[in-house]
Amino acid sequence: MNLIERLVRPEVRALTAYHVPSAEGLIKLDAMENPYSLPENLRDKWLQKLRRVELNRYPDADAGKLKSKIRAVFDVPDELGLVLGNGSDELIQIVASLVGGPGRGFMAPSPTFSMYEIISIASSTIFNSVPLDKNFEPDETGFLQQIERVNPACIFIAYPNNPTANSFATDFIESVIKAAPGLVLIDEAYNTFSGKTFLQQLEKYPNVLLMRTLSKSGLAGLRLGMIMGHPEWVQMIEKIRLPYNINCLTQVSAEFCLDHYSVFSEQAAQIVKDRAWLAEQLSQLDATIVYPSDTNFILVRIEQGATSVFEALKNQGILVKNLDPVGGALKNCLRLTVGTPNENSRLVEALRACLE
Repeated sequence: MNLIERLVRPEVRALTAYHVPSAEGLIKLDAMENPYSLPENLRDKWLQKLRRVELNRYPDADAGKLKSKIRAVFDVPDELGLVLGNGSDELIQIVASLVGGPGRGFMAPSPTFSMYEIISIASSTIFNSVPLDKNFEPDETGFLQQIERVNPACIFIAYPNNPTANSFATDFIESVIKAAPGLVLIDEAYNTFSGKTFLQQLEKYPNVLLMRTLSKSGLAGLRLGMIMGHPEWVQMIEKIRLPYNINCLTQVSAEFCLDHYSVFSEQAAQIVKDRAWLAEQLSQLDATIVYPSDTNFILVRIEQGATSVFEALKNQGILVKNLDPVGGALKNCLRLTVGTPNENSRLVEALRACLE
Protein backbone atom coordinates (compact mmCIF):
# COMPACT_ATOMS: atom_id res chain seq x y z
CA MET A 1 0.00 0.00 0.00
CA ASN A 2 2.83 2.43 0.75
CA LEU A 3 4.18 1.85 -2.76
CA ILE A 4 0.78 2.59 -4.28
CA GLU A 5 0.46 5.78 -2.25
CA ARG A 6 3.94 6.83 -3.31
CA LEU A 7 3.64 6.03 -7.03
CA VAL A 8 -0.02 6.40 -8.00
CA ARG A 9 -1.10 10.00 -8.40
CA PRO A 10 -3.61 11.18 -5.73
CA GLU A 11 -6.23 12.17 -8.32
CA VAL A 12 -6.14 8.63 -9.76
CA ARG A 13 -6.37 7.04 -6.31
CA ALA A 14 -9.44 9.19 -5.70
CA LEU A 15 -11.22 7.90 -8.81
CA THR A 16 -14.00 5.33 -8.68
CA ALA A 17 -13.62 2.57 -11.25
CA TYR A 18 -16.25 2.35 -13.99
CA HIS A 19 -18.58 -0.27 -12.54
CA VAL A 20 -20.39 -2.80 -14.73
CA PRO A 21 -22.85 -4.82 -12.64
CA SER A 22 -23.66 -8.44 -13.35
CA ALA A 23 -26.89 -8.93 -15.29
CA GLU A 24 -27.05 -12.70 -15.00
CA GLY A 25 -30.65 -13.85 -14.84
CA LEU A 26 -31.99 -10.31 -15.35
CA ILE A 27 -33.66 -8.41 -18.17
CA LYS A 28 -30.74 -6.16 -19.11
CA LEU A 29 -31.88 -2.58 -19.65
CA ASP A 30 -28.90 -0.75 -18.15
CA ALA A 31 -26.28 -0.37 -20.88
CA MET A 32 -27.95 1.10 -24.00
CA GLU A 33 -27.47 -2.08 -26.00
CA ASN A 34 -29.54 -3.05 -29.01
CA PRO A 35 -31.74 -5.87 -27.63
CA TYR A 36 -31.76 -7.75 -30.94
CA SER A 37 -29.04 -10.24 -31.79
CA LEU A 38 -27.77 -11.13 -35.25
CA PRO A 39 -30.66 -12.79 -37.15
CA GLU A 40 -30.41 -16.54 -37.52
CA ASN A 41 -30.38 -16.35 -41.34
CA LEU A 42 -27.12 -14.37 -41.12
CA ARG A 43 -25.48 -16.22 -38.27
CA ASP A 44 -24.23 -19.21 -40.27
CA LYS A 45 -22.84 -16.97 -43.01
CA TRP A 46 -21.01 -14.94 -40.38
CA LEU A 47 -19.55 -18.08 -38.79
CA GLN A 48 -18.31 -19.24 -42.19
CA LYS A 49 -16.37 -15.98 -42.47
CA LEU A 50 -14.87 -16.49 -39.02
CA ARG A 51 -13.73 -20.03 -39.85
CA ARG A 52 -11.39 -18.64 -42.48
CA VAL A 53 -9.68 -16.18 -40.13
CA GLU A 54 -6.00 -16.96 -39.51
CA LEU A 55 -5.70 -16.51 -35.77
CA ASN A 56 -1.97 -17.18 -35.90
CA ARG A 57 -1.45 -13.98 -37.91
CA TYR A 58 -1.63 -10.38 -36.77
CA PRO A 59 -4.67 -8.49 -38.06
CA ASP A 60 -4.46 -5.90 -40.82
CA ALA A 61 -2.81 -3.03 -38.93
CA ASP A 62 -4.64 -0.38 -40.97
CA ALA A 63 -7.97 -2.28 -41.21
CA GLY A 64 -8.14 -1.05 -44.80
CA LYS A 65 -11.07 -3.19 -46.01
CA LEU A 66 -13.09 -2.33 -42.94
CA LYS A 67 -12.43 1.39 -43.36
CA SER A 68 -13.60 1.21 -46.98
CA LYS A 69 -16.88 -0.37 -45.90
CA ILE A 70 -17.35 2.23 -43.15
CA ARG A 71 -16.86 5.04 -45.67
CA ALA A 72 -19.40 3.46 -48.01
CA VAL A 73 -22.07 2.71 -45.39
CA PHE A 74 -21.81 6.00 -43.49
CA ASP A 75 -21.01 8.28 -46.46
CA VAL A 76 -17.66 9.42 -45.07
CA PRO A 77 -16.05 11.69 -47.69
CA ASP A 78 -12.66 10.65 -49.03
CA GLU A 79 -11.34 14.09 -48.05
CA LEU A 80 -11.74 13.22 -44.36
CA GLY A 81 -9.36 11.07 -42.37
CA LEU A 82 -10.67 7.97 -40.58
CA VAL A 83 -9.13 6.11 -37.66
CA LEU A 84 -10.53 3.11 -35.77
CA GLY A 85 -10.39 2.28 -32.09
CA ASN A 86 -11.17 -0.51 -29.69
CA GLY A 87 -14.47 1.12 -28.83
CA SER A 88 -14.97 4.85 -28.32
CA ASP A 89 -13.18 4.68 -24.97
CA GLU A 90 -9.83 3.96 -26.59
CA LEU A 91 -10.30 6.84 -29.02
CA ILE A 92 -11.10 9.27 -26.20
CA GLN A 93 -7.97 8.03 -24.44
CA ILE A 94 -5.87 8.59 -27.57
CA VAL A 95 -7.18 12.14 -28.01
CA ALA A 96 -6.48 12.86 -24.34
CA SER A 97 -2.93 11.57 -24.77
CA LEU A 98 -2.52 13.66 -27.91
CA VAL A 99 -3.55 17.09 -26.63
CA GLY A 100 -3.83 16.72 -22.85
CA GLY A 101 -1.31 16.65 -20.05
CA PRO A 102 -0.09 18.72 -17.11
CA GLY A 103 -1.12 22.37 -17.28
CA ARG A 104 -3.80 21.71 -19.90
CA GLY A 105 -7.56 21.51 -19.51
CA PHE A 106 -10.55 19.74 -21.04
CA MET A 107 -14.20 20.81 -20.92
CA ALA A 108 -17.63 19.23 -21.18
CA PRO A 109 -21.22 19.91 -20.15
CA SER A 110 -22.38 18.18 -16.97
CA PRO A 111 -23.85 15.66 -16.60
CA THR A 112 -22.41 13.77 -19.55
CA PHE A 113 -20.52 10.55 -20.37
CA SER A 114 -18.37 9.82 -17.31
CA MET A 115 -15.37 8.53 -19.26
CA TYR A 116 -14.53 12.04 -20.47
CA GLU A 117 -13.63 13.03 -16.91
CA ILE A 118 -12.03 9.70 -15.94
CA ILE A 119 -9.75 9.71 -18.98
CA SER A 120 -8.93 13.40 -18.50
CA ILE A 121 -7.76 12.73 -14.96
CA ALA A 122 -5.81 9.66 -16.07
CA SER A 123 -3.98 11.82 -18.62
CA SER A 124 -3.03 14.43 -15.98
CA THR A 125 -5.39 16.94 -17.57
CA ILE A 126 -7.64 19.29 -15.60
CA PHE A 127 -11.30 18.52 -16.27
CA ASN A 128 -13.76 21.43 -16.26
CA SER A 129 -17.49 20.75 -16.28
CA VAL A 130 -20.22 23.29 -17.03
CA PRO A 131 -23.62 22.45 -15.48
CA LEU A 132 -26.67 22.03 -17.67
CA ASP A 133 -29.94 23.63 -16.55
CA LYS A 134 -32.86 21.80 -14.93
CA ASN A 135 -34.02 20.59 -18.35
CA PHE A 136 -30.48 19.44 -19.19
CA GLU A 137 -29.94 22.21 -21.72
CA PRO A 138 -26.70 24.24 -21.87
CA ASP A 139 -26.39 27.91 -20.96
CA GLU A 140 -24.64 29.11 -24.10
CA THR A 141 -23.38 32.36 -22.59
CA GLY A 142 -22.02 30.63 -19.51
CA PHE A 143 -20.41 27.89 -21.58
CA LEU A 144 -18.66 30.38 -23.87
CA GLN A 145 -17.44 32.35 -20.88
CA GLN A 146 -15.98 29.16 -19.40
CA ILE A 147 -14.19 28.45 -22.67
CA GLU A 148 -12.56 31.87 -22.45
CA ARG A 149 -11.52 31.28 -18.82
CA VAL A 150 -10.28 27.71 -19.20
CA ASN A 151 -8.71 27.84 -22.69
CA PRO A 152 -9.40 24.10 -23.11
CA ALA A 153 -7.27 21.88 -25.33
CA CYS A 154 -10.36 19.79 -26.07
CA ILE A 155 -14.11 20.15 -25.53
CA PHE A 156 -16.26 17.02 -25.44
CA ILE A 157 -19.83 17.30 -26.75
CA ALA A 158 -22.00 14.17 -26.77
CA TYR A 159 -24.62 14.59 -29.50
CA PRO A 160 -27.10 13.33 -28.28
CA ASN A 161 -25.96 13.52 -24.67
CA ASN A 162 -25.57 10.58 -22.31
CA PRO A 163 -27.19 10.12 -19.78
CA THR A 164 -29.71 12.90 -20.46
CA ALA A 165 -30.75 11.57 -23.93
CA ASN A 166 -31.30 15.02 -25.47
CA SER A 167 -29.55 16.67 -28.42
CA PHE A 168 -28.13 20.14 -27.88
CA ALA A 169 -29.12 22.79 -30.42
CA THR A 170 -27.00 22.96 -33.57
CA ASP A 171 -26.50 26.70 -33.06
CA PHE A 172 -25.03 26.07 -29.60
CA ILE A 173 -22.59 23.46 -30.89
CA GLU A 174 -21.48 25.70 -33.75
CA SER A 175 -20.93 28.56 -31.29
CA VAL A 176 -18.74 26.26 -29.19
CA ILE A 177 -16.77 25.17 -32.26
CA LYS A 178 -16.12 28.77 -33.31
CA ALA A 179 -15.12 29.84 -29.79
CA ALA A 180 -12.94 26.80 -29.04
CA PRO A 181 -9.18 27.49 -28.95
CA GLY A 182 -8.48 23.77 -29.36
CA LEU A 183 -10.23 20.61 -30.47
CA VAL A 184 -13.94 19.87 -30.24
CA LEU A 185 -14.77 16.15 -30.11
CA ILE A 186 -18.38 15.53 -31.10
CA ASP A 187 -19.46 12.11 -29.87
CA GLU A 188 -22.27 10.74 -32.04
CA ALA A 189 -22.63 7.37 -30.32
CA TYR A 190 -26.44 7.53 -30.66
CA ASN A 191 -26.60 8.88 -34.20
CA THR A 192 -28.42 5.79 -35.42
CA PHE A 193 -31.40 6.77 -33.23
CA SER A 194 -31.26 10.56 -33.53
CA GLY A 195 -30.53 10.89 -37.24
CA LYS A 196 -28.56 14.05 -36.41
CA THR A 197 -24.97 14.52 -37.42
CA PHE A 198 -22.18 17.03 -38.02
CA LEU A 199 -20.53 14.76 -40.58
CA GLN A 200 -21.33 16.91 -43.59
CA GLN A 201 -19.99 20.02 -41.83
CA LEU A 202 -16.64 18.54 -40.80
CA GLU A 203 -14.70 19.79 -43.79
CA LYS A 204 -15.33 23.43 -42.86
CA TYR A 205 -14.28 22.95 -39.22
CA PRO A 206 -10.60 21.90 -39.02
CA ASN A 207 -10.71 21.82 -35.21
CA VAL A 208 -13.53 19.24 -35.02
CA LEU A 209 -13.27 15.47 -34.69
CA LEU A 210 -16.40 13.38 -34.99
CA MET A 211 -16.67 10.06 -33.17
CA ARG A 212 -19.04 7.17 -33.85
CA THR A 213 -19.41 3.62 -32.56
CA LEU A 214 -21.07 0.42 -33.74
CA SER A 215 -21.86 -0.56 -30.16
CA LYS A 216 -25.34 0.99 -30.03
CA SER A 217 -26.29 -0.34 -33.45
CA GLY A 218 -26.19 -3.95 -32.25
CA LEU A 219 -22.48 -4.74 -32.25
CA ALA A 220 -21.45 -3.85 -28.70
CA GLY A 221 -19.46 -7.06 -28.38
CA LEU A 222 -17.13 -6.07 -31.23
CA ARG A 223 -15.88 -2.90 -29.47
CA LEU A 224 -15.42 -0.83 -32.61
CA GLY A 225 -15.29 2.95 -32.60
CA MET A 226 -14.22 5.45 -35.23
CA ILE A 227 -13.05 9.05 -35.48
CA MET A 228 -13.45 11.17 -38.60
CA GLY A 229 -11.84 14.53 -39.21
CA HIS A 230 -9.26 16.49 -41.13
CA PRO A 231 -6.43 14.20 -42.29
CA GLU A 232 -3.79 16.18 -40.39
CA TRP A 233 -5.44 15.35 -37.07
CA VAL A 234 -5.93 11.71 -38.00
CA GLN A 235 -2.24 11.48 -38.90
CA MET A 236 -1.35 12.71 -35.41
CA ILE A 237 -3.72 10.19 -33.82
CA GLU A 238 -2.17 7.39 -35.87
CA LYS A 239 1.24 8.22 -34.38
CA ILE A 240 0.12 7.14 -30.90
CA ARG A 241 -2.54 4.57 -31.76
CA LEU A 242 -1.33 1.17 -30.64
CA PRO A 243 -0.57 -1.22 -33.51
CA TYR A 244 -3.08 -3.98 -34.27
CA ASN A 245 -5.69 -2.40 -31.97
CA ILE A 246 -8.58 -3.79 -34.05
CA ASN A 247 -8.35 -7.58 -33.82
CA CYS A 248 -8.96 -9.84 -36.79
CA LEU A 249 -12.27 -11.26 -35.49
CA THR A 250 -13.66 -7.75 -35.01
CA GLN A 251 -12.51 -6.69 -38.47
CA VAL A 252 -14.07 -9.67 -40.25
CA SER A 253 -17.27 -9.52 -38.18
CA ALA A 254 -17.70 -5.77 -38.70
CA GLU A 255 -17.08 -6.09 -42.44
CA PHE A 256 -19.76 -8.78 -42.63
CA CYS A 257 -22.27 -6.80 -40.60
CA LEU A 258 -21.69 -3.65 -42.64
CA ASP A 259 -22.51 -5.68 -45.75
CA HIS A 260 -25.89 -6.31 -44.12
CA TYR A 261 -26.28 -2.99 -42.36
CA SER A 262 -29.89 -2.57 -43.51
CA VAL A 263 -30.78 -5.21 -40.91
CA PHE A 264 -29.36 -3.03 -38.13
CA SER A 265 -31.02 0.08 -39.55
CA GLU A 266 -34.38 -1.70 -39.41
CA GLN A 267 -33.71 -2.71 -35.82
CA ALA A 268 -32.88 0.91 -34.96
CA ALA A 269 -36.13 2.09 -36.55
CA GLN A 270 -38.03 -0.44 -34.42
CA ILE A 271 -36.24 0.78 -31.29
CA VAL A 272 -37.17 4.40 -32.09
CA LYS A 273 -40.79 3.36 -32.53
CA ASP A 274 -40.74 1.44 -29.25
CA ARG A 275 -39.07 4.38 -27.52
CA ALA A 276 -42.11 6.53 -28.29
CA TRP A 277 -44.44 3.88 -26.87
CA LEU A 278 -42.33 3.45 -23.75
CA ALA A 279 -42.10 7.21 -23.13
CA GLU A 280 -45.86 7.53 -23.39
CA GLN A 281 -46.42 4.68 -20.94
CA LEU A 282 -43.87 6.06 -18.48
CA SER A 283 -45.44 9.53 -18.60
CA GLN A 284 -48.69 8.03 -17.31
CA LEU A 285 -47.09 6.68 -14.15
CA ASP A 286 -47.43 8.62 -10.94
CA ALA A 287 -44.43 10.43 -9.50
CA THR A 288 -42.30 10.25 -12.67
CA ILE A 289 -40.81 12.92 -14.90
CA VAL A 290 -39.91 11.63 -18.35
CA TYR A 291 -37.30 13.58 -20.31
CA PRO A 292 -37.28 13.78 -24.14
CA SER A 293 -35.01 11.27 -25.85
CA ASP A 294 -33.09 11.15 -29.15
CA THR A 295 -31.35 7.92 -28.10
CA ASN A 296 -32.16 4.29 -27.35
CA PHE A 297 -32.73 5.05 -23.67
CA ILE A 298 -35.01 7.26 -21.60
CA LEU A 299 -34.09 9.27 -18.52
CA VAL A 300 -36.77 9.39 -15.84
CA ARG A 301 -36.93 11.10 -12.47
CA ILE A 302 -38.64 9.17 -9.69
CA GLU A 303 -39.88 11.69 -7.17
CA GLN A 304 -40.33 9.15 -4.39
CA GLY A 305 -36.70 7.99 -4.69
CA ALA A 306 -34.84 6.29 -7.53
CA THR A 307 -32.62 3.98 -5.48
CA SER A 308 -35.51 2.19 -3.79
CA VAL A 309 -37.25 1.78 -7.15
CA PHE A 310 -34.01 0.53 -8.72
CA GLU A 311 -33.71 -2.17 -6.05
CA ALA A 312 -37.39 -3.10 -6.40
CA LEU A 313 -36.99 -3.48 -10.17
CA LYS A 314 -33.94 -5.63 -9.66
CA ASN A 315 -35.90 -7.85 -7.28
CA GLN A 316 -38.44 -8.25 -10.09
CA GLY A 317 -35.70 -9.36 -12.48
CA ILE A 318 -35.04 -6.08 -14.33
CA LEU A 319 -31.71 -4.25 -14.32
CA VAL A 320 -31.66 -0.53 -15.19
CA LYS A 321 -29.07 2.17 -14.53
CA ASN A 322 -29.35 3.91 -11.17
CA LEU A 323 -28.03 7.47 -11.48
CA ASP A 324 -29.20 8.54 -8.04
CA PRO A 325 -25.75 7.98 -6.45
CA VAL A 326 -24.24 10.47 -8.91
CA GLY A 327 -26.31 13.16 -7.22
CA GLY A 328 -26.68 16.73 -8.37
CA ALA A 329 -28.96 17.08 -11.38
CA LEU A 330 -29.24 13.28 -11.62
CA LYS A 331 -30.55 12.76 -8.09
CA ASN A 332 -33.56 10.41 -8.15
CA CYS A 333 -32.98 9.58 -11.84
CA LEU A 334 -32.97 6.20 -13.59
CA ARG A 335 -31.76 5.55 -17.13
CA LEU A 336 -33.90 2.97 -18.92
CA THR A 337 -32.66 1.29 -22.09
CA VAL A 338 -35.33 0.60 -24.69
CA GLY A 339 -35.65 -3.16 -25.00
CA THR A 340 -37.86 -5.48 -27.01
CA PRO A 341 -41.62 -4.82 -26.88
CA ASN A 342 -42.01 -7.62 -24.33
CA GLU A 343 -39.17 -6.27 -22.18
CA ASN A 344 -40.62 -2.76 -22.36
CA SER A 345 -44.03 -4.01 -21.27
CA ARG A 346 -42.53 -5.88 -18.34
CA LEU A 347 -40.57 -2.78 -17.34
CA VAL A 348 -43.71 -0.64 -17.34
CA GLU A 349 -45.64 -3.22 -15.33
CA ALA A 350 -42.82 -3.53 -12.81
CA LEU A 351 -42.50 0.25 -12.46
CA ARG A 352 -46.22 0.60 -11.99
CA ALA A 353 -46.09 -1.95 -9.19
CA CYS A 354 -43.17 -0.09 -7.57
CA LEU A 355 -44.96 3.24 -7.64
CA GLU A 356 -48.37 2.12 -6.38
